Amino acid sequence: MMQVCLNGARGAGDGALIPLSPGAMAESAAEAVAVGARDVHVHPKSPCGQDTLTSRAVAAALEAIRSAVSVPVGVTTGAWAEPDPDQRVAQIRAWTVLPDHASVNWHEPGAEAVAQALLARGVGVEAGIWSGTDGARLFAASPLGPRVLRVLAEVMDPDPATARGSARALLAAIGAAHGRPVLLHGEEGGTWPVLRLAGRLGLATRVGLEDTLVLPDGGAAISNAQLVSAGLSVLLGGAGNPSPAS
Repeated sequence: MMQVCLNGARGAGDGALIPLSPGAMAESAAEAVAVGARDVHVHPKSPCGQDTLTSRAVAAALEAIRSAVSVPVGVTTGAWAEPDPDQRVAQIRAWTVLPDHASVNWHEPGAEAVAQALLARGVGVEAGIWSGTDGARLFAASPLGPRVLRVLAEVMDPDPATARGSARALLAAIGAAHGRPVLLHGEEGGTWPVLRLAGRLGLATRVGLEDTLVLPDGGAAISNAQLVSAGLSVLLGGAGNPSPAS
């Protein structure tokens, strides 16, 4: 399964290609799904382009994207969008439109309460386990572990020379992951080495402008669709750089 991560915490300073408005998110998601993405991960944005978990922003993003695609759509619950864990839970309980799933970074304060609030509302939980944190240890001890949708093994090492080794170390730390499926991905310079490893291991993966702004050959990406097309080409053993029209 290839997930597209549309925007992440990036903003206008990262270039006009980052989809920040609900309409731009929907258009970008539709293009990515058309070339093979089977799941969408998005960060809803405030009017000024900052990550937010407010009911209005989440509803606007989800409604726009769902009008354009029929695949599952998930959102972030990252602490940077709402640092106060209690407020994060309150915002989730106030959502009027629910995502199919939401990522919860297990090393963040309040992760268990956030995950519980999501599960109580019938929202699937992607357990985000970051390399370089104690997320794997905390998740292994969590009574909620068997109930999550999947584990996001998130390799934070941006060095292409070491990211693959960091990914293997993270997977070893995660272990059996309560028997849940694992989606493995990297970021920045580690994106493509980790994606290739995910392919060799038969794991789900993701790619998109949240994780990288460049193609496998180092050229600038022009869209999420181009990155997804390149990612699928890499997984199939191709060169990995589609035409600009992709």
